[in-house]
Amino acid sequence: MLTSMSNSRIKHLISLRDKTKVRREEGLFIAEGIRIVREVPKEDLQELYYSEDFSEERPDCRYETLSTDVFKKVSDVGTPQGVLAVVKQHKFRPDDLIKGKDTMLLVLENIQDPGNMGTMFRTAEAAGCTGIIMTDDCVDIYSPKVVRSTMGAVFRVPFVILEKDGMKDCLEDLKKRGVAIYAAALQGSVPYTEPDYAGGCAFLIGNEGNGLKAQTLGTVEDEGGSAVRIPMAGKTESLNAAVSAAILMYEAARQREFNGQRLK
Repeated sequence: MLTSMSNSRIKHLISLRDKTKVRREEGLFIAEGIRIVREVPKEDLQELYYSEDFSEERPDCRYETLSTDVFKKVSDVGTPQGVLAVVKQHKFRPDDLIKGKDTMLLVLENIQDPGNMGTMFRTAEAAGCTGIIMTDDCVDIYSPKVVRSTMGAVFRVPFVILEKDGMKDCLEDLKKRGVAIYAAALQGSVPYTEPDYAGGCAFLIGNEGNGLKAQTLGTVEDEGGSAVRIPMAGKTESLNAAVSAAILMYEAARQREFNGQRLK
């Protein structure tokens, strides 16, 4: 049993918990909680830790036990469930996200809220999205809060993180692959219900406070894409980024059901 915060393995867990740089360099991250640990693919599970007071049945595999006090200090939550795992980051290729006419992508630019990111992953899975593309300035998908908020979708939805300033090249590549591009924008010229989403499509969602960058909107136009708006009644100025993403993805899913591409 590990009982000291000065133990090298405990220090490593805390570094993975707190530091994006360490997670990126080592290609590892922490998943905490009973449900999320159960979702970890076996081939990606590197280390498994339990609190000494964990009451449920433990698996028949190698694991380490932490004292209750140490586990609480390592945990990222106020009331720990007593189990966490060190997980290998799964690397996807852009080709893993493209599924011909069934392609439906979510392209996220500078999303900062962990809850929004997690909600978009869960909704993307539910709506039949084939993958998510993120700019490098989005909140770290491997931070404990984001991993937890995805409720396991991070292990099931393919995603790619772009290199710095990689949005332009990404949109150009999507156009070459026959994927139609739609940018969510308050001043969009096209109501979101008008386009035909039956073919491959990608929905761009921008930062919670500022939306998509002007440069990105310009690239969308250059690549033959459309800026779409979600009509709103009353005095509401804007919708939550995750809500906007859900509306667009489910409109595409609705149209595809009419074309025989039904959700399961």
